Amino acid sequence: MEQRIPARLVAFGAALFLIFFFFPSRPGGCDPLDTPQELAVKLQARYEETRSMAADFQQVASVPMSNRKRLGAGKVVILKPGRIRWDYTSPDRQVLISNGKKVFMYFAASSQMIVQPVSEYINSDVTYSFFVGTGNIVRDFEVLPPERPAEGDLQVIKLVPKVAHPQVDSLHLWIDREYLLRRLEIVDHFGSVTELTFADIRRNEAVAEELFTFTPPAGTEVIEQ
Repeated sequence: MEQRIPARLVAFGAALFLIFFFFPSRPGGCDPLDTPQELAVKLQARYEETRSMAADFQQVASVPMSNRKRLGAGKVVILKPGRIRWDYTSPDRQVLISNGKKVFMYFAASSQMIVQPVSEYINSDVTYSFFVGTGNIVRDFEVLPPERPAEGDLQVIKLVPKVAHPQVDSLHLWIDREYLLRRLEIVDHFGSVTELTFADIRRNEAVAEELFTFTPPAGTEVIEQ
């Protein structure tokens, strides 16, 4: 049975997508001799030269000892610094927006919108620092050989937060020959796994500022935190 994606999981997935989306491209695709550390350095360099991106995504979340999976799908748009919008279209409508000052999480099924200052969100989510351009992968994460298999032409890298994080134990990233992230796996401390798969990726296209504003439908309960 499909279930709604929890607000924190949506927000964290959004942050991670920005962090690990971009790698430097070069002729000939990925170098099989690159070490995980070298790939992390190139990832950071690509992130720093990226102004905006958009993509379609699919999300699958599972927990240990259960066959149930939480499914989600939709579109994401990011504009540096600090602005992001995730529109979940299934299993029901959800919208997550950061305008650089506040984070807005709207849930159509419950007619609620949660509003939180970005300053508080940064304190609760170490990965959000990459939104505002202050994060550094090599500085903030242990870069390790992968524990997951490569898939076709995709290379894999593992990251572990250097400072213990309440929501994340480890990450795996699958990168294509153009150094774009095609799949991301997030494992929490209880063994729950969230997978994000991306398609139709567009980078450095014009993005309207108005996209990062949202007025919920009449009757929505707004919860300020």
